[in-house]
Amino acid sequence: MDETHNNRTSLVKGAKDIAKEAKRHAAKNFNKAVDRASDEYSAHRSYNRFQNDDDEEDNYNSYAQQDGRYADNAANDEDGASSDATEGHDDEDEIYEGEYQGVPAYGDGKPRDGQAAAGQPVSDSLKSRKELENERQADEEELAQQYELIMQECGHGRFQWQLFFVLGLALMSDGVEVFVVGFVLPSAETDMCVPNSGAGWLGSIVYLGMMFGAFFWGGLSDKVGRKQCLLISMSVNGFFAFLSSFVQGYSMFLFCRMVSGFGIGGAVPIVFSYFAEVLAREKRGEHLSWLCMFWMIGGIYASAMAWAIIPHYGWSFSMGSAYQFHSWRVFVVVCALPCVSAVVALTFMPESPRFYLETGKHDEAWMVLKQIHDTNMRARGEPERVFTVSARHAGLGTLLSLLMPPPPPLLLHNQASDIPRYYGLSVWFPDVIKHLQADEYASRVKIHNNERIDDFTFNFTLENQIHRNGVFLNDRFISMKFKAVTFIDSSFLNCFFEDVSSVGSSFKNCTFVDSFFYNTDIDDAKLTNSRVINSSFHHNKTGCQMTFDDDYSAYWVYFVNFLGTLAVLPGNIVSALLMDKIGRLSMLGGSMVLSGISCFFLWFGTSESMMIFMLCLYNGLSISAWNSLDVVTTELYPTDRRGTGFGFCNAMCKLAAVLGNLIFGSLVGITKAIPILLASAVLVGGGLVGLRLPDTRANVLM
Repeated sequence: MDETHNNRTSLVKGAKDIAKEAKRHAAKNFNKAVDRASDEYSAHRSYNRFQNDDDEEDNYNSYAQQDGRYADNAANDEDGASSDATEGHDDEDEIYEGEYQGVPAYGDGKPRDGQAAAGQPVSDSLKSRKELENERQADEEELAQQYELIMQECGHGRFQWQLFFVLGLALMSDGVEVFVVGFVLPSAETDMCVPNSGAGWLGSIVYLGMMFGAFFWGGLSDKVGRKQCLLISMSVNGFFAFLSSFVQGYSMFLFCRMVSGFGIGGAVPIVFSYFAEVLAREKRGEHLSWLCMFWMIGGIYASAMAWAIIPHYGWSFSMGSAYQFHSWRVFVVVCALPCVSAVVALTFMPESPRFYLETGKHDEAWMVLKQIHDTNMRARGEPERVFTVSARHAGLGTLLSLLMPPPPPLLLHNQASDIPRYYGLSVWFPDVIKHLQADEYASRVKIHNNERIDDFTFNFTLENQIHRNGVFLNDRFISMKFKAVTFIDSSFLNCFFEDVSSVGSSFKNCTFVDSFFYNTDIDDAKLTNSRVINSSFHHNKTGCQMTFDDDYSAYWVYFVNFLGTLAVLPGNIVSALLMDKIGRLSMLGGSMVLSGISCFFLWFGTSESMMIFMLCLYNGLSISAWNSLDVVTTELYPTDRRGTGFGFCNAMCKLAAVLGNLIFGSLVGITKAIPILLASAVLVGGGLVGLRLPDTRANVLM
């Protein structure tokens, strides 16, 4: 039990250090009521670590004699260098350095004569494993309750709201990162001439980066601190997101977005762990739910910026044919601004005091707790109120590393089974809408068969057409565009092509005779099984041509995403107001059941407007489940594993996004039955299971 002995020795030292600090800042009678209540609670405990009566002075003297090192430190103590064995309370019961004298003596592990008969603690070596585990659990519960008392004493006010907005910017960056992928995907793949075989990698690679980032940064935050890890991860995200807007090659662009996703992956697990550790229990559910709104704000910001920037092709410049900077790259730069703002603001915030206590940094923890208290008291107009920590609060950090049982396996299974279905359905919704749009666009295609056009000048846009067995003789195609135009088995004789752009167009089994091409983008990739006879190409355009002129579909896509994200707002408000009233798991189960029911009615969605309405309804109902999941995950894990546990769960979310993209995306245009029935059944089933699980509303942060 050497580790237990060392922990308790560290406890005495830490308690003594904080007591000195408390003496310099405490006001008389400030904490008498809390101490009196804690005395009554501790009177029923056999482990008298924090008692300060005369019997404990004898125990402390014995302990000091057995450990010469501690006695030497006490003899050379600063601030008067007085003996701890002679100091205690004055008439006003004010805190003094010697108030932490209730640590039992530990020497060779053998009980002193008469100790057991007098009801004093028995040596750990004589206790059974079950007794030690019970004592450890009781200590943990008591110390967690004491931290709750400290946070209640600090109050809830300006400090928490300042941290709320700073962490909100980080969470907003995570939402922006998710939406950026979908918004720039078509433009980036077109701009970089990505073949069909490479299309779609951008969405998957970003989610993979976020998956590994969530697990890595979440675990690291339990070792080096919440603030430090969040600063580094957000800096990585901001730097590589900014860099990705300037790189030209698709492979390098994928790498930058993957590392950017790796950085932002740490935002969710660290943000919720960080904020929960400065909230009192009665405020935790509500304010963590309010914090979730920043993810929605990130989606709205990304949608608005995409609508305002990407379709404006004129917002671009080029440096020859080797470097192109189109409007979608400007959008990527603008989307990095919330991350940069979060990094700057985070530098002015302190580390989590709970993390400091967990790692034994008692002085740092005391200073942060004092900062929280003083900030809130000044905002209330009570600057004269002085922060103090009683004897029972001071040394709790050393023992907070005691083990806590892991989260219920049933709840983890419930999370794992529902997350893939949610992400799969979320990916499936926009794809179904795009498929309906494509079907509607294809239904309006104009087909021309066996046409013959002689000596005609085309100087306008040809769109959504199919030309079969056509003959074009002595025709001129000047300063015009082909948009989704396909020529099949057609002949071009003595034709002239100048300044021509072709988007989504091709020539299949066509013949070009005595034709001239100048400054066009028609190349071998668009001439499928075609013959070119006595024809020449001059100054062909390099790269892939992008244009949004007269293309209102881009605006419509961004507007639909904007509506879907805005529909989350009512669900966020409801979950924040009711989270602490009806319970986390009741909110989780109810939200999932309602989401599953709304999902079933997608069966009857046959139009684009109907699918958009169902998308908004589903998002509004399902967000409460996500908010509940964030709160429950925070409250289930102990401090030394909270970041790791949250990071693992969030990593599973991102893995589910990749799987959902592959599974549900492959069913688009094939059948609606499998995705709808699968998602609906799992959501309803998981919700019913969640309603039967014990709630975490009354939990203190272990």
